[in-house]
Amino acid sequence: MITLGKNLYKGGPPHQCALTVALHQYNKHHWLSEGAESFLSLHELLNEHIEQTKKHIDEIGERVAQHELSYIKHEPEGRYTMRDFLRNDLEHELKIQQMIRKQIKRAGELHDYGTVQVLEEVLTDREDLGYHLYSVLEDDTLVRGMTHLVDGRAFLKLVRFCLLVADRPPAE
Repeated sequence: MITLGKNLYKGGPPHQCALTVALHQYNKHHWLSEGAESFLSLHELLNEHIEQTKKHIDEIGERVAQHELSYIKHEPEGRYTMRDFLRNDLEHELKIQQMIRKQIKRAGELHDYGTVQVLEEVLTDREDLGYHLYSVLEDDTLVRGMTHLVDGRAFLKLVRFCLLVADRPPAE
């Protein structure tokens, strides 16, 4: 079954790309619909198209993931710490950036400078998103930094003491 999926989507899932373009277009038309006679009905019709298209993008995305066609992988099911969630997100961001760089190089070799420009703008945004994830994961955040200075139990005692002091009236 996976082989069938890989053969079906050789070079990437074109339907997901087409549906994403359609979603963008439906949103645009939805936002710009006007006119006394058709506004409400047209607005509702386009909203239905938007919701169905989102559903279809999601369903195709699940098939792509099921057939392992994406170059980023879903994390195993289960609960994780927020740091683990963010680490996984950062890994995906770095992989996406790597693949975009390859596409930029390929587009440049093909003299497709419009695609190069668009992908470079996307890459800049993705790098910014990755940097924000990296910054949050740094060990010098306030809470994480404080727990490195004292062991966990001592830190909790300190927090409790601070809360008790905060509830007392000021000394005169």
